[in-house]
Amino acid sequence: MKTHIIPAIRLTLFCAVFFCGFYTLCILGIAQLTPNHGKGKVITANGKTYHVNVAQNFTEDNYFWSRPSAVDYNGAGSGGSNKGPSNPDYLAEVQARIDTFILKNPGIQRAAIPSEMVTASGSGLDPHISVAAAKIQVKRIAKARNIPEEKIRNVITENTEKPLLGILGTEKINVLKLNLALNNLQ
Repeated sequence: MKTHIIPAIRLTLFCAVFFCGFYTLCILGIAQLTPNHGKGKVITANGKTYHVNVAQNFTEDNYFWSRPSAVDYNGAGSGGSNKGPSNPDYLAEVQARIDTFILKNPGIQRAAIPSEMVTASGSGLDPHISVAAAKIQVKRIAKARNIPEEKIRNVITENTEKPLLGILGTEKINVLKLNLALNNLQ
């Protein structure tokens, strides 16, 4: 028994020192070499600081809406709803989001709504939507801001992020950057 306990205690102490001390300090040191010293991507606009890599809550008619969040856009912790696709509470929540989207975007058919506009991401903090999700909101925003739709489509095109190396991933749009660019139109 002694032959198993002593090596287990040594291994536990080694792992505690290595992973809680050495590894953490290495990652912190690497983060200091990055832009903004590991604090994430930050934008300052109109005297406010925003974290670009964390979703923001936009629900007003004159802005592009963000993807729903299971954690209420709280960057302190991420997580999904942990409800399965057949859960009645989850289905009711998604149906309520669909109804709200159709109400605020008249003329849009249910089948045309991109899934990310009514379902939360796994982290609940995804700051991006697809180009289709942005384009489907153009009419509502143009009407609310009294701006021609073409100007808004140009803002979408200018803020579309291409796939990594042109092949990895899909085109996407950061909602915060898009809405800040939208504010600069007026």
